[in-house]
Amino acid sequence: MKPWKTILKSACWKKSIADALQGGMLFPTESPSREVKDASGLWSFRADLSPERSRGFEQQWYRKPLAETGPVIDMPVPSSFNDITQDAKIRDFIGWVWYEKDVWVPARWIQDRGTRIVLRVGSAHYYSVLWVNGVKVAEHVGGHLPFEADISGVLRQTSGSACRITIAVNNTLTLETLPPGTIQYMNDRSRYPAGYFVQNTNFDFFNYAGIHRSVLVYTTPKAHIDDITVETTFSDNIGLVSFNVSVLGSSKPAVKVTLSAQDGRCVASADGSRGVLKVTDVNLWWPYLMHENPAYLYSMEVSVENTEDGQTDVYTLAVGIRTVKVTSTQFLINNKPFYFHGVNKHEDADIRGKGFDWPLVVKDFNLMKWMGVNSFRPSHYPYAEEILQMADRHGIVIIDECPGVGIRDIRSFGNVSLAHHLTVMEELVRRDKNHPSVVMWSVANEPASEMPPAGFYFKELVSHTKSLDSSRPVTYITASNYARDLGAPYVDVICVNSYLSWYHDPGHTELISLQLNTQFDDWYGKYQKPIIQSEYGADAVPGLHSDPPMMFTEEYQTTVLQNYHNVFDQKRKEFVIGELIWNFADFMTTQTITRVVGNKKGIFTRQRQPKSGAFLLRERYWRIANETGVLPTWARYPCL
Repeated sequence: MKPWKTILKSACWKKSIADALQGGMLFPTESPSREVKDASGLWSFRADLSPERSRGFEQQWYRKPLAETGPVIDMPVPSSFNDITQDAKIRDFIGWVWYEKDVWVPARWIQDRGTRIVLRVGSAHYYSVLWVNGVKVAEHVGGHLPFEADISGVLRQTSGSACRITIAVNNTLTLETLPPGTIQYMNDRSRYPAGYFVQNTNFDFFNYAGIHRSVLVYTTPKAHIDDITVETTFSDNIGLVSFNVSVLGSSKPAVKVTLSAQDGRCVASADGSRGVLKVTDVNLWWPYLMHENPAYLYSMEVSVENTEDGQTDVYTLAVGIRTVKVTSTQFLINNKPFYFHGVNKHEDADIRGKGFDWPLVVKDFNLMKWMGVNSFRPSHYPYAEEILQMADRHGIVIIDECPGVGIRDIRSFGNVSLAHHLTVMEELVRRDKNHPSVVMWSVANEPASEMPPAGFYFKELVSHTKSLDSSRPVTYITASNYARDLGAPYVDVICVNSYLSWYHDPGHTELISLQLNTQFDDWYGKYQKPIIQSEYGADAVPGLHSDPPMMFTEEYQTTVLQNYHNVFDQKRKEFVIGELIWNFADFMTTQTITRVVGNKKGIFTRQRQPKSGAFLLRERYWRIANETGVLPTWARYPCL
């Protein structure tokens, strides 16, 4: 198989007459000046099964309808392609796959030269090339963040209103991708056929691939709002909202910003692209279960008039006014101590893989609130923007994580990898900076942070992230020994993963108390920073029981949790500021002898049915929440 970079260098296509956009990344919404057309649904799909995975580029499949290049099948978008068919070759496919769909664009969009037409892909894993009507308009590296291109020129230089969208997606992981991986060729001809290879990774989830989020075509005026940055604080009963509006396409824009309460009242307004809005009797954004009126959101309307032609662009952004601070022993939201009692998750479900699915998202939020969860970590990559919007509305706190998982090879700490990692953090912060639910950035999960290059690597990475957003703390998730972790000095919060009595001393739950106390004391003694137990848990096969508890039974999982909780209750009086169970639900992994159809550490099954551990955590989380004494009556006594 040829590396995708080699294939792209040798490819021949029409010169692009559109450019991948590098400015703001506002979520597409409709307004008086903007329209959105969703291109999700059934697409034509074809995997490039040629030995080098390069036939699609050599034969230029993007130049004509995909069905004319060979056999195609239906493929739903958004979804991972892996579990849609009955073909194991597709499930385990590594290389280029091709998607295509014809979308009709309203004629008025094309006829009005003052209308800008943008094509946006919410996420495609991992490397993507995008064409419209055979013209290349964008490339994107990375599988979990959006990219878009202005396609106005392409559509206006091709006939009619047809818009044939072609997307080639390659899921190959290399030492320089995030997450990293390697391709291993099996050269023993007595055991493997010629050209046989496997994708190796250092992470424990299935490498789902495809177009995982919606493909949208949307419009803005030529002079348009490109980006909005909001930062908030408060003093007594006065809320302060600092804003910075970026406008493109006009040399003399007239900007007006209006902030409205939930009842529609205007509470503050200002003219100009930069400024500060003052809100009297402010309603702060509070996490779920921390306040009787959580998740209060104001509506910020930004209006830009182009004084040259009179066109106006309007964009509305939800704004939550809150502050985040970290001390040596506490995590403060709105100057009040916040204790993370939550879950780790995966974008993972039957059939759809990592494909975005509204019913699943709503179900998961209902389950989290039923449990008393106040926070979760989108492990180990950025989740869909709609999920963060849900978290904003429901008051669920987020530790926003980039896809830097499995950085275990020293070659992945090189300059090329670091440059890409910095770019990914820029894309992540640019997309998620305005979400009040996002209270901390996580730049990696379980890297080999004891390797010599790790100190410089994470110093640069953390410093760069703070330069992008100084209002939030930065962490990464470690599983290293406290004495050898070279990145810990640079983070604001220590996040530790440990699986005592599972991967270490399996079966010996009696050791958890001693070992966990030692873990916490060692980390805090060296770094004097607050600590989150960012992962802990044990596999439980649903319906498997044993007394006394044995590994893989529901009883063993709850016993492990109880032993951890006993230590948490001691240490949260000192410097432990949170606990996040691994995992919210069972999820798919690659096939290994240690995984029986996936990872079973979920407290819910993959189908979202509770195991015994879910009820244990529900009782615990509500008890912790009730200790604050600020909950309304309905929340203090949830129906058991």
